[in-house]
Amino acid sequence: MMQKKIAAGLAVLLAAGTILGGCGESGAAGNDSVSDAAGNEAAALTEAKTTPYGRYPETITYTLAKMTGVNNSNLPEGETYEDNAYTRLIREIINVQNEDVYENYGDTYNVGISTMIATGNIADIMVVDQKTMNAMQKNDQLADLTEVYANCASDRIKDIYASYGEEILQGCTFDGKLMAFPETNISDGPNLLWVRKDWMEKLGLSVPETIDDVKHIALTFAEENPANQEMGNIGLAVSTTLYGGTGISSEYGMNLIFASFGAYPGRWLTDAEGMPVYGSVQPNVKDALGMLADWYQEGVLDRDFLIRTQDDIAELIAQGRCGIFFAPWWAPNNPLWRCHETDPEADWQPFLIRTGKDGSVRYCNEKLTGNYVVVRKGYEYPEIVPKILSVMFDYMRYSYDDPRGEFQQYYTGNIDPTARPLAINLDYNQALTICYENLQAALNGEKSEDELEILERSFEKVCRAYLENPKTASAEEWSAYLSRITACSLLSDEKIQRVNTIYPTRTKTTETYRYTLKELESETFLKIIRGESELSSFDDFVKEWQEEGGDEIIQEMIQERKSLSSQENQKTEEKAEQKAE
Repeated sequence: MMQKKIAAGLAVLLAAGTILGGCGESGAAGNDSVSDAAGNEAAALTEAKTTPYGRYPETITYTLAKMTGVNNSNLPEGETYEDNAYTRLIREIINVQNEDVYENYGDTYNVGISTMIATGNIADIMVVDQKTMNAMQKNDQLADLTEVYANCASDRIKDIYASYGEEILQGCTFDGKLMAFPETNISDGPNLLWVRKDWMEKLGLSVPETIDDVKHIALTFAEENPANQEMGNIGLAVSTTLYGGTGISSEYGMNLIFASFGAYPGRWLTDAEGMPVYGSVQPNVKDALGMLADWYQEGVLDRDFLIRTQDDIAELIAQGRCGIFFAPWWAPNNPLWRCHETDPEADWQPFLIRTGKDGSVRYCNEKLTGNYVVVRKGYEYPEIVPKILSVMFDYMRYSYDDPRGEFQQYYTGNIDPTARPLAINLDYNQALTICYENLQAALNGEKSEDELEILERSFEKVCRAYLENPKTASAEEWSAYLSRITACSLLSDEKIQRVNTIYPTRTKTTETYRYTLKELESETFLKIIRGESELSSFDDFVKEWQEEGGDEIIQEMIQERKSLSSQENQKTEEKAEQKAE
């Protein structure tokens, strides 16, 4: 398409040059100008196709399967997924524009993607999950992105990927060819314990450090809540999922309770011989379930947690009926934002709870990536993907001065990241710590605002506003300071230890059994905690899990790991042979 436009433009210019050619020497000058214009445009196109920020001489419009968010991603009125601050900046810098041929969110988005692939009506660019990427690669539907990554991804984008190690790009590399761009999942660190400190002070309770402290505070709050005795209080809020799923930290999850027993349910780990094992069927889980069952009977846990939704728990917190729960660092944004609006005097504070006798805090690492950006095979401009990523996650964050204040408004106005044309995130693995350290330095006068990236500048302003008058701070200012400064300051504790988790490829076997096995697991665990089943039923669960497909999944994973190991050994031998030559 671009080549046709260039050819048409040249035809017009050459025709004009021929007409002028009858006017003596001016004709020669006209031909020279035509030649110069054509050469300049060709040079501009070459630069655009081979550099991160080279601008196309004419607009490149690509078709996009757009992953959206609820409520139009909270975009300002009048803005769309094709025309917003992100798309305008991309068009301004590299002259690239998305044309959304499909828009949807959640599971419905994935259904639409499957339909597009099945019918062969594939958009130029799509965001897909790992299973879909693997299937498209197997069906030879993906463009090779190896060269465009080398040429058109900025150095910072490459550094961001490097902060996760080689594994993140290896996951979308086939036969030495990079076939997708993975999003990155930054490390959220362990869940923190969020507690009403004002209640602690009224009841004479000490700062919590251990699991025993958690129990004591939760039971005391349930029995002696100073804020709301008449409506009925609960102790520790609990999600019916019990623990964070694979790759995430879960609000109201009991991850740290399990970790205190050296147990990591829901996670795939490796044993002493490096072979995969499933965390939920390990003996330590039984011990943790026994303690949670005791806590339930004693009233430490919310006695009605099985009938609570996430929204129900948030309502209890806002009503002053719950003053303690586990959640990640971002809890001030959700659910505590609403609580602060209804009760600004509520003093919520985060605490780091030790899970080991040595004072350590152990938690499972997140999955490095979730979704991938892919380009259909045969698309003429595959390089626009690393160029767009460079604009969004390098130039915009670190070089753009945001003269109209659009992006600061987006950050402070809670505009969902799905507003971006490519609905993924790229950031350093330790982005939280980096942001905290930079913000703290700016608030202490050790860094100027100009030294902060655009996201940090927006947080610096609201955090400074909070410090100027904490008692009258808005919910936005309060939540920004409590999450980005108070909570994140805890995540650099030297005693925090990550437990390595493996994330096997979902195969036909895992797809066949995983929902049934997960249902079996959830039912067993909840019944034990509620006292409806004896603790010994855990042993029956393990046996049934193995017989109903668990052992088959493990054997398949072992074979997969052996195959990957063999491939790696072969690559190492080939490299050694090449060096020898």
